[in-house]
Amino acid sequence: MSDEFISFGAKLKQHAHFQPNAPAVTCGSTTRTYAELHARTNRIARALASLGVKQGNLVTVGLPNSVGFVEACYGIWKLGATPQPISFRLPKGELEAIMDLAQTPVVIGEFKHQIDRPLLTAEALAAMSDDESDLPDAIPPISKAPTSGGSTGRPKLILSGQPGVSPKETPEQGGFQLKPDSIALIPAPLYHNAPFGMMMSTTQLGGHLVLMPRFDPEATIAEVERTKANWLYLVPTMMNRIWHLPDETKAKYDLSSLKTLWHMAAPCPAWLKEAWIHWVGPEVVMELYAGTEAQAITIISGSEWLTHKGSVGRVTFGEMKVCDDEGRELPAGQTGEIYMRRAPGTPPTYKYLGATAKTLPDGWESLGDLGWFDEDGYLYLADRRTDMILVGGSNVYPAEIEAALQEHPQVESCAVIGLPDEDLGNRIHAIVNAKGKVDEAALRAHVNERLVTYKQPRSYEFVDEPVRDDAGKVRRTALRDERIARLKQPA
Repeated sequence: MSDEFISFGAKLKQHAHFQPNAPAVTCGSTTRTYAELHARTNRIARALASLGVKQGNLVTVGLPNSVGFVEACYGIWKLGATPQPISFRLPKGELEAIMDLAQTPVVIGEFKHQIDRPLLTAEALAAMSDDESDLPDAIPPISKAPTSGGSTGRPKLILSGQPGVSPKETPEQGGFQLKPDSIALIPAPLYHNAPFGMMMSTTQLGGHLVLMPRFDPEATIAEVERTKANWLYLVPTMMNRIWHLPDETKAKYDLSSLKTLWHMAAPCPAWLKEAWIHWVGPEVVMELYAGTEAQAITIISGSEWLTHKGSVGRVTFGEMKVCDDEGRELPAGQTGEIYMRRAPGTPPTYKYLGATAKTLPDGWESLGDLGWFDEDGYLYLADRRTDMILVGGSNVYPAEIEAALQEHPQVESCAVIGLPDEDLGNRIHAIVNAKGKVDEAALRAHVNERLVTYKQPRSYEFVDEPVRDDAGKVRRTALRDERIARLKQPA
């Protein structure tokens, strides 16, 4: 390793030395300073070592957003091991499959499941040792190992191509426009890749990370005002729920501290993006498109977006192209499958554990997304190939229909799937989680004003639970399989 970089653990020690009383992480009423975070994670690291965690191990972490989540990760990093974050709501079967794939010696979480290895919380680990002295320095060969967002069937881990190191000299600005003086508010679950990476970046820069235990629309903007957050991460589902708060509720809170708002992880409806740009300012709103694999990235500012509405930006890292079903590159304006590859001469950005990438020759890889480039090199997303619905010979993209549905003020979240139809091949079925009661006829009229007839849902299903999780993810395949199974049941 170059002398210009030090381990994550050494970086935390550096911050604890130079700014011991600065807040490192806050969640609810709990705050840890950098000195406190360093001391407690030394204790957690010793407890993990006593349970068999060694350099190079993957350690599964299934915790809700909390100070303990961050403490668990730094305890792991200090041993040269790698946090492997998962949802704390996983059923036992899925948890066990991931544990076996990761070969984790211990699970840090609050599961009620009976499993075949130690299961402890961060608090319990901290109580196992009172030795707060520094440990021997250790570099994690892999910085993080998230699971694939929205995956179904066999689990897949995405091992980062980057080791757990940080610049020895803290830069004035890191990735995502984070700075050492950032007050970064993250209401999204840390077990997803983007929030996890931003947690890493904020604490490595020495900023103040503010977490929310769970997302709540009004509580999020209230927290911006309370903490004077100058940096915020949201996903489109969160943006939609906040925007649909009553105008008088939104007006109660001062958001003037915000200098940067990043959104990603799912397509953002154009009407919603434009609403936010006019609310907080085009210079504040930033969007990124990439996979967890991070072979290539596009970025667009709010100001750029206003002249390229609907785009997710131009390629700023790596390379991208759009291809037809035979792998031939398509010209500007034509929709096809998006392929990515890392920039020539750069090291691999990831490695799969439990899966193989879909590839073309010369290192091009696909994540299954569809889209097109305009003449200026701006990328526009259509949908995922696996989610596309073939209706009477026409390709229909669920994201477009969901965007139209979400414009209705009573729609909290929704998902659109295709169900078998003898006449059309598939019929479009909308699953809607509404605020209070919503009249189906009114919703049909709302959609009729926005979509051509063949794209309009033929059937509606109203549910009481959110269709998407707090990170805006939806498992359309699982939703479809559940409904097809119901259709096959005898009346």
